[in-house]
Amino acid sequence: MKVRVFVNLKPGVLDPQGRAVHHALEGLGFAGVEDVRIGRMIELDAADDTTDEALDTMCRQLLANTVIENYRIEKEPA
Repeated sequence: MKVRVFVNLKPGVLDPQGRAVHHALEGLGFAGVEDVRIGRMIELDAADDTTDEALDTMCRQLLANTVIENYRIEKEPA
């Protein structure tokens, strides 16, 4: 199965990369963008019998820094 893990900074954590993109958008004349937060998406090909608990453990131990990041797991059956 395909598994997508979306990792984003928690609210309140400074996002210098997001701020730089926001500034660049303003410089290019794009009005109305209030804020930009940058995250990442990790795609895994996992065995169909991979448990939700195993996926959660992967995220907590390696894929996300849970001190400053949140994550969300989406599974797409094969």
